[in-house]
Amino acid sequence: MLDLLIKNGQCYIDGELKNADVSIKDGKIQDIGKISQETKDTIEAKGLTVLPGCIDTQTHFREPGSTDTEDLNSGSRAAVAGGITAVFEMPNTNPPTSSKKEFKRKLDLAKNRMYCNYAFYFGATADNSHELADLKNLEGCCGIKLFAGSSTGNLLVANEKDIETVFQNSSKVVAVHSEDEEILNINKKLIKKGDVHTHPIWRSEECAISSTRRIVKIAERYNKKAHVLHVTTKQEVDFLSQHKGNITFEITPQHLTLYAPDCYDKLGTYAQMNPPIRDRSHYDRLWYAIKNNFNDTIGSDHAPHLKMNKEKEYPNSPSGMPGVQTLLPVMLNHVNDGRLSLKQLINLVCENPIKIFGIKNKGFIKKGYDADFTVVDMNKDIKIKNENIESKCGWSPFDGFTFKGSPIATIINGKIKMLNGKIFGPPEGLPLNFD
Repeated sequence: MLDLLIKNGQCYIDGELKNADVSIKDGKIQDIGKISQETKDTIEAKGLTVLPGCIDTQTHFREPGSTDTEDLNSGSRAAVAGGITAVFEMPNTNPPTSSKKEFKRKLDLAKNRMYCNYAFYFGATADNSHELADLKNLEGCCGIKLFAGSSTGNLLVANEKDIETVFQNSSKVVAVHSEDEEILNINKKLIKKGDVHTHPIWRSEECAISSTRRIVKIAERYNKKAHVLHVTTKQEVDFLSQHKGNITFEITPQHLTLYAPDCYDKLGTYAQMNPPIRDRSHYDRLWYAIKNNFNDTIGSDHAPHLKMNKEKEYPNSPSGMPGVQTLLPVMLNHVNDGRLSLKQLINLVCENPIKIFGIKNKGFIKKGYDADFTVVDMNKDIKIKNENIESKCGWSPFDGFTFKGSPIATIINGKIKMLNGKIFGPPEGLPLNFD
């Protein structure tokens, strides 16, 4: 007897949508086609689109440390509510995840507490290169996170020599928060107290491209893989599109949906994130990157803060906004608007993360692969409301927005974890396996 049968869905298989049933047994895809076997559970997917499990490659769940804002359990609930089956979680916690001891602690904290599958970044510091050289077989480790410019937390590797040491010793993909610390410090004089519109002036486009040029130069010198996170500038798009191969990059849904000055007019410090949301010319160039397949992944940079902190006077307000629950509705709406194709979106949130980071048995609807699925209704409108946000922070920058295209079911390791907005069962997420 089957554990689960997904019936009559339009399934994304081999780059196209095909009408098929998918059978699941022991957490794996058993068969694809017309299936009439007996089953314990069925999802009727007529009129729905069955995608491989979607992965959010950039989240901050704040544990250990700021668990009043978020923790691994609440963040993973937000993920499955939004149709996300796996997350990469960041190391800028308190204490930071920058030693094998702290990494093991993170895995222990996640066990039987996370609803989605997960992997963790190992934080780079100026003096942990001996550990960075020995991460190949570390369970649940997706890569190394390097903060080249200061943001939330105290993980910072700003000195060029130290950045070189990180790359020289890296045994995994190095994902980079790319801002130039020297320029950030020089530009501090441009901050206007109480005026969040000065955020992109302080954290300028020069600050971003200067750092990204340096990162690419170093990565290419040592023939190492670099993944530049949350790219925000037209200069970086043009530069990075000329440096593919070992260099990949990511854009957030926020930077593809909001732009300055409108977002700061409407949202104030709630629109504040690092690197910042910039003006329309940068927004247009990010879309140019998506349309032309220069960009490699979409990550939400889910970085929640409590409202009482976000409402502090700028620049005392922290940077970051939640996004793991809204990544798919935002991007499905863009698909419906013709900004990108469904195939391009699947590349960005399923297939490319698999290729770049070497995740095993995920990202495709294939026999023998893990039974992770995101079932969506491309025609269903979803209105984002703060009260429906599963994150402990309880707000979204998209509060009040209506998006066309909604996750209907999240299936993880062959089990239904979300159906029609309701979360089911205990947290049974597992660490991702890597080649």
